Amino acid sequence: MPIQRLSAQLVNQIAAGEIIERPASVLKELLENALDAGASAIQVDIEAGGKRLIRVRDDGVGMPADDLALAVQSHATSKIAALDDLDHIATLGFRGEALPSIASVASVRITTCTRDAAHGHTLLATTDAQPAPAPHPAGTSVEVRDLFHQVPARRKFLRTERTEFRHIQELVRRVALGRPEVAFRLTHNHRDIMQLAALSPDHAQQRVADLMGTAFLSASLQLDTQAAGMRLQGWLGLPTASRGQPDLQYVYLNGRMIRDRLVTQALRRAYADVLFKDRYPTYVLHLQLDPAQVDVNVHPTKHEVRFRDGGLVFDFIQRQVARALAEGGAYQGESDNAQRAGQAEPMNTPSQPMPSYANAAAPSAGTTALPLAQAQALYGVTPNPAATNRYHTESADVAASLVSEPNNAQTPRLGHAIGQIHGLFVLAQSAQGLILVDMHAAHERIVYERLKRQYAEQGVATQPLLVPIGLAVSPAEADLAEDQQALLAQLGLEVDRIGPEQLRLRALPALLASADGEAVLRDVLADLRANTASHSAGDTINTRMTTLLSTMGCHGSVRANRTLTLAEQEGLLRDMERTPNIDQCNHGRPTWVELDRRALDRLFLRGQ
Repeated sequence: MPIQRLSAQLVNQIAAGEIIERPASVLKELLENALDAGASAIQVDIEAGGKRLIRVRDDGVGMPADDLALAVQSHATSKIAALDDLDHIATLGFRGEALPSIASVASVRITTCTRDAAHGHTLLATTDAQPAPAPHPAGTSVEVRDLFHQVPARRKFLRTERTEFRHIQELVRRVALGRPEVAFRLTHNHRDIMQLAALSPDHAQQRVADLMGTAFLSASLQLDTQAAGMRLQGWLGLPTASRGQPDLQYVYLNGRMIRDRLVTQALRRAYADVLFKDRYPTYVLHLQLDPAQVDVNVHPTKHEVRFRDGGLVFDFIQRQVARALAEGGAYQGESDNAQRAGQAEPMNTPSQPMPSYANAAAPSAGTTALPLAQAQALYGVTPNPAATNRYHTESADVAASLVSEPNNAQTPRLGHAIGQIHGLFVLAQSAQGLILVDMHAAHERIVYERLKRQYAEQGVATQPLLVPIGLAVSPAEADLAEDQQALLAQLGLEVDRIGPEQLRLRALPALLASADGEAVLRDVLADLRANTASHSAGDTINTRMTTLLSTMGCHGSVRANRTLTLAEQEGLLRDMERTPNIDQCNHGRPTWVELDRRALDRLFLRGQ
C-alpha cells in the first residue's frame, strides 16, 4: 500500500483510542472542561451505563458562537497558545483533543450560552455543521449519544451497563472529592444517584464524610503542612482503618486527580512502619506546588505526571505524612500538627501558620521521661551506663507518685494503671473510660523507636557480652555476616567469623542486653538475606536498617506472662505517651484500645 495522508475522521478515531476507553473516559473529559469553565454546579445524566447517553450540564462561562464552531475542531483550545505555556499548565485540559475525539466515535451535541448573551447556540458536531440559536441558561451542555456506534469493534468490548455505570459513579466521586466548592448531581436512567451541595472551605470535610463515610472521617487525621514551596492538605486514614485493597486512596495535584507512582511510593513508605502486612492505607490528599515544577503533558489521559524534582516531592510527602502519623493517637509530642479529623481546623484556612515537625521524634525537654536505665529495669533489661546518658534524668519515684494520684485533674492521655490481665494486658482508667494495652506490642514499639533514635543520632549503643556467644551457621550465613560486618556493627551487633560455619557474637545493643543474643543475630541475618533478594535498588539504606531494627525491637520487648508491678505498668503507659507511632506495634497491630463511658454504658444498658 502506498503512503497516503489519513483523513481527519480517522486521525480523530485513532486519538480517541488513546483517550476514550469506556463511557467514564468520556465523562472525565467533559467534567474537566466544565471545571475549567468555572462551573459552580454540574449535573451529569447517564442512560444505559453511558452507552446510550452521557449529558453534562454546567453553569460556567459558556462559549460564544465562534468559539463553539472551533471547539469541535482538532487541536483547538483556549488554554494554551505557545510551547512555553506547557511549562505552567494550571487547567485540567489543554490539548484540544477531547471533543473532536469523542465526536469521531459518538454523536455529540453542544449547547452553550455566555453569561451576558441574550440566547445561546447549539451545534451538532459534524464536519460541516454550523452553530444555530438555541435557548439555554448561562453555561454549557454536552450530550454524547450512542458511544462507539461508528466503531462496533470497540463497542463490543464494553462491559455490562451495571459495570460501566460503576466506573462512572467512581469517577464522579473522585472529581467531587477534589472540588468540594462545586455542587454535583448524578442521575442514571432518570433516577437520582448522587446529589452534593457546594461547600465553603470551612466545611470541606463534609464532602469527605458524604463520599468516604463518617467512619473514615472519625478514623482519620487531618493534615495541613507546607515546606519548600509545596503544601499538603487532606485526611490520612489511621493505620487501624486500613483496607485489604487500595480502593480508598485519592490524591490531587493542583486540583487534578492523579495516579502517580512516585506519590504512591512516598505514601506507602510513610505508612510502612505502622501498617499491618498486606493492608492498604486510606487517604484523601491535596498536593499544591508551582505548576512550572510539574509536567502534566506525559500521557493523553493526564493521570500521570512528571515532577521536575521528584526526590524533593517524594521526601516532602513521605516525611510529612510519616510525622503526622507518628504524632497521632496516644503520642503526646510537642507538635500538634495532625489532629483527629473531628477536632481539626478547616483545611483551607489561609491564616493557619506553617506547622513545625522539627525533632518530632524526640521528647521535649519538659517531659517526665523515665531514664533509660530505670525503664530497662522495669522491663527486665540490664541497664547500660553509656546508653543512660542519652536520656533525661529524674527522680526514681515518678511512676509511684503518678499512681498515688489517680484522680488528679491532669489525667494523662492513657490514664493511670489499674492492673494486669492474664500477664498480657494492662488495664488503665482514662479521663474518657477504660484503656486496654497489649504490653508486649506496646513495649515492642517503644524499644524499636528508641533503637531508631539512637541509630539516627550517634549509632546504636552497645553492651559487650561477658561471655561471647558462638553460633553454628550455614556457609551462606557466615559469608553474609562477614560481608555485612560493618552494617551489623551499626546495629549494635559485634560479630566475628571464626570458621567456615562459625560466628562469634561479642556485643548486643544495650536495649537488648537481656535478650537471647543468638536468636537476635539469626533473625537479623534472615532479614538481611531476605532484604537482599526483595528490596529494589531504589530503597535507601535507612529503609533497610529500620526493617532490621524492627526485628531487633521485637526481641527487646517485655514478654507475655511477665508480671509487672503497678509502678511498672504506670511507667509503660507514660513511655507510650512519649513514643511516636505508639498506636501500632512494629508489625502494624494495634497496641491499645479504649472504651469510653458511652460504650461502657451501652454494655450494661445504662440509660435505656
